[in-house]
Amino acid sequence: MTSEQVQELRNAFLQQLASKGNDAVHPKDLERVKKDDSWVNRFLMQHDNDQTEALNMMWETLTWRKEFNVNEINDHVKMDIIVQGGFFPHGHDKDGSTLFVFKCKKYVKGTHNMDDLKRCVVYWFERLERQDKGKPITLFFDMEGCGLANMDLEFTKYLIGLFKQYYPYFLNYILIFEMPWILNAAFKIIKSWLPEKAVQKIKFVSKKDIKEYVPLDQALKCWGGQNDYTFSFLPEPQEEVPNNVGTASSRKVHFADGSSMSESPEGSGDRDHDGSALSVQPSSIITFVKEGGELVSTVELQNTDSSLILSFKLKTTSPEKFRVRPSVGCLTPGARATVHVTLLPGFQLGGLSRDKFLVMSTVIESSEMNQDLAQLWRDTTGRKVNQHRLKCAQSNDVSKNGNAVAVPGGSSDGDHTSSSQLMTKINNLTECQSQLHGAVKRIQYFQMVIVLLVIVVGVMLSYVLHLESQEGHTGSCSAP
Repeated sequence: MTSEQVQELRNAFLQQLASKGNDAVHPKDLERVKKDDSWVNRFLMQHDNDQTEALNMMWETLTWRKEFNVNEINDHVKMDIIVQGGFFPHGHDKDGSTLFVFKCKKYVKGTHNMDDLKRCVVYWFERLERQDKGKPITLFFDMEGCGLANMDLEFTKYLIGLFKQYYPYFLNYILIFEMPWILNAAFKIIKSWLPEKAVQKIKFVSKKDIKEYVPLDQALKCWGGQNDYTFSFLPEPQEEVPNNVGTASSRKVHFADGSSMSESPEGSGDRDHDGSALSVQPSSIITFVKEGGELVSTVELQNTDSSLILSFKLKTTSPEKFRVRPSVGCLTPGARATVHVTLLPGFQLGGLSRDKFLVMSTVIESSEMNQDLAQLWRDTTGRKVNQHRLKCAQSNDVSKNGNAVAVPGGSSDGDHTSSSQLMTKINNLTECQSQLHGAVKRIQYFQMVIVLLVIVVGVMLSYVLHLESQEGHTGSCSAP
């Protein structure tokens, strides 16, 4: 599409937005419409340069993104679902598009809350859009060994709807690997939900012909390829950009929502940047200790001012790894609050020293205390926001239990990798044990069936022999 056509669509959207008000869409999405030609162009490509259809999809997409809180998706996603590896990106197809793999055998309908599953899928979609800059992805459904219990039409329909309505020109192929014949009827229903162009992108593949769509060095070994990858979740890398302004050792730490803060050398101290009335304890490092089966830490906040009301918010460089409760709140003069930070299951302590938290505070009016504080923090224009930086550390008494590995004096990337590999091997061993247990159960079942069949056949043979014996005896008695 030409730049003139892109600008025409952009102008049409902004003109309608002027009558509805800027609060109809999220500020980040509005900024994207204004500056990202590639994104606007994708709406036109989705609808073959039909300006009206593209405009309708833009409105539908941006309205949904605000209602679904897509730009804050990292704060609400269930990481225990993510780390299970039921769906994950890995490898590329023959066109260079990232494969978004669904291990269908790992999914059983009703196991997880549907809303949580939806948010997890959107989390990966958003992450892939950032990673590949909007390049189309390929859905890869690994259906080997699946049955009816692994097929969820509601979830599949939602997945298709994301491509049709909210992620323009984002689908390259839909590859169906080793689909069992018992699911043929279900896929006929799924095809009816797809537009004609998408139906043409569905390809059924097996181990024999997978190389036609996925290079063998990208295909997993279980698909007949050469790649021995086993899923292990890694948080999205957060960019650290050198800051050439000021001292050479100063740099900026970027958070998941795009905001940043300056990080100074150790000697400068971890203090409120400009004299905030919010007292933060601990003042520089939060330490994680083991409580029950979790690794937790607490941050104590206090409003030290005698007249001002403060609102606070905590952010982290790795929102996928931590659960923060509460992450936002308000404090009346002299009030205190305790924030609980929990390291989510499935993450190792190996990279904890690289994670950071930012405690922000701003003065609010008493009338704002009952408002949506999350919405207040999305737009802080005109407010003075104070920042307090915290680093993470691990307690030396945390036990080495596979997930929580305490490393005296810090940790290295090698330790983190070793821990990840260990967890992967444990997961593989657990899965193999489960498969072996299932195989033993099946063998026992077949043995019982065989024993019953032998008993039945034996009874029948005994009965037949008994009848023949009686007939022979009767014949000899009646002879002249």
